Amino acid sequence: MVSSSTPAVVIAAPASGSGKTTVATGLIGALRRSGSSVAPFKVGPDYIDPGYHGLAAGRPGRNLDTVLVGEERIAPLYQHGTADCDIAVVEGVMGLFDGKIDEANAQASAEGSTAQVAAVLGAPVVLVIDARGHSQSLAAVLHGFATYDSSVRIGGVILNRVGSARHEQVLRHACDKVGIPVLGVVPRLAELEVPSRHLGLIPAAEHGTSAVAAVDAMSELIATHVDLSSVRALATSNVVAPAWNPVQEVGERPGSRPVVAMAGGPAFTFGYAEHRELLAAAGADVQVFDPLRDELPSGTAALVLPGGFPEEHAVDLASNTALLAQVRELADGGAPIHAECAGLLYLARSLDGHAMAGVVGVDAVFGKRLTLGYREAVALTDSSLFEAGSRVAGHEFHRTSLVSADADGCASAWGWRPWDGGAVREGFVRGGVHASYLHTHPAGRPSSIATFVEAARA
Repeated sequence: MVSSSTPAVVIAAPASGSGKTTVATGLIGALRRSGSSVAPFKVGPDYIDPGYHGLAAGRPGRNLDTVLVGEERIAPLYQHGTADCDIAVVEGVMGLFDGKIDEANAQASAEGSTAQVAAVLGAPVVLVIDARGHSQSLAAVLHGFATYDSSVRIGGVILNRVGSARHEQVLRHACDKVGIPVLGVVPRLAELEVPSRHLGLIPAAEHGTSAVAAVDAMSELIATHVDLSSVRALATSNVVAPAWNPVQEVGERPGSRPVVAMAGGPAFTFGYAEHRELLAAAGADVQVFDPLRDELPSGTAALVLPGGFPEEHAVDLASNTALLAQVRELADGGAPIHAECAGLLYLARSLDGHAMAGVVGVDAVFGKRLTLGYREAVALTDSSLFEAGSRVAGHEFHRTSLVSADADGCASAWGWRPWDGGAVREGFVRGGVHASYLHTHPAGRPSSIATFVEAARA
């Protein structure tokens, strides 16, 4: 059944670092405080910003990523995520028109960009301008963004980090010249900076009460300095699609409900809400546990180890020796184990010298080099998730590397070709174990989740 589309605004910027997350999170919180039910979204593969969105909205933050799930799934996932909501706030990624870099030729494209998602949703863009260093020439910047792509509508601007009343006056005059309304003027307040680390902000799940305080401060800031009634009046969308349905994606799955343990807690915070929904729809009894302190749930038949920051918690992870032994036993028994990035590190012999599960014979260390980008990967080996030859869009995002390997008995999980024409083999498959640095979005390949749960049943 096709339902009417929840109105939305897309929060974008000319470039990274303009304050999109502060504005988007604060706007979500301010709208909620004023009585709206807000659906929060993030463009792209980011796991961290949706955690803050979720705190502000009181419901899960979700992602809209045309690369990982395909453009055709954006509208259905939007409909699914906006159920029972009055308005949606979509935070963009990087600059408005920045998209995927094609690995084959190192050329940029619009795929995966905020502009692409805004066009699919038919939603107006609110451009966040970092006002530091801007004066009258802001008019030319706004003119360029407003005319660059006719499928994207700039509905207004929020001037961020404005230094003085005089500065505000000059910037408002520049906006008036190009006919773009100013929806808010946010002063320069350094105390709202949220602590960050090597991959961006510290996840809300790790930041605890401080994250709640930061979200409250952002919400108060935006409520004070942004015209919420104008934002509501601007919001619109023209999505005409049935809502994404996890049961329809995996089909009816009668039979026993195997326990699938999913790692959570501060060390494993990178995941998509649709992953757990698909596992449950495929017939799994999903039980979340914290590897820092818990053991495996009783009756565990399969294990999901998502991404996160295990390098920040290596001592505590290594100290939970009972769980490490249980995971080794589960892997040795052939149970399906799906490990992405942090999960791979947890299955390694060691992480920064601290003993891990030892399921895969590799050692991992934290380094200075960031590995980042989309990958068009091919499964090289049959596994508990994919048949060999399956094609998947994935994303790498890590500063660790494998410095030594003795992975006897393991086959490569993935292969792809980078822009320099070489060949990459990545990840490990051993029995039911599928361990890799590559993050995938389950909604992009729902059949892999059904396969995984069937393996757990068996």
